[in-house]
Amino acid sequence: MDDKETLRVGVAVRRLRRSLGLTLAVVAERSGLSVPFLSQVENERARPSARSLQRVADALNTTVGELYDAADCGRTVDVVRSAPEGEIPGVRSLLRGHHQLHAMEFTGEQDTGREFQHRNDELMYVADGAAEVEAEGRAYRLERGDTLCLSGGVRHRWRAALPGTRILVVAVADHIEAIEETRH
Repeated sequence: MDDKETLRVGVAVRRLRRSLGLTLAVVAERSGLSVPFLSQVENERARPSARSLQRVADALNTTVGELYDAADCGRTVDVVRSAPEGEIPGVRSLLRGHHQLHAMEFTGEQDTGREFQHRNDELMYVADGAAEVEAEGRAYRLERGDTLCLSGGVRHRWRAALPGTRILVVAVADHIEAIEETRH
């Protein structure tokens, strides 16, 4: 994170408060802070002290760390330039900071040999080459331009099937509680 970038913890506070179905008045009562101050925090017009943020976290039954993990960056637009791979050869993160999505690019002959199971939905797109995916006991071969969508909880493994394969994997971030709506 750049020095110029500041975490927007107020957005995380508002998102969590709303997901819990709480009003500002309830959080104010639980935290001992005023409704106007909490409103300013949620709207990024005030920065809470460490003590105030701890009181808000307690009122929301969470931790300050989890609020920071769920916070948005101060940027609304962020360009991630093509660059050399990260610490793992052939693997590059396509996003910086904390977002509602997790996105990675895998290049070359990737085969971890292990099975994955993620909490939230995941999308695999083959930009170049081909991939072989095993999901819930079924095998799929994906060619250039193919997309595979996996619902949260689906066990899967995959590997690049051709040299020079490039796969983009986009998933709902683990800190997001994806809730499936039921129809009545």
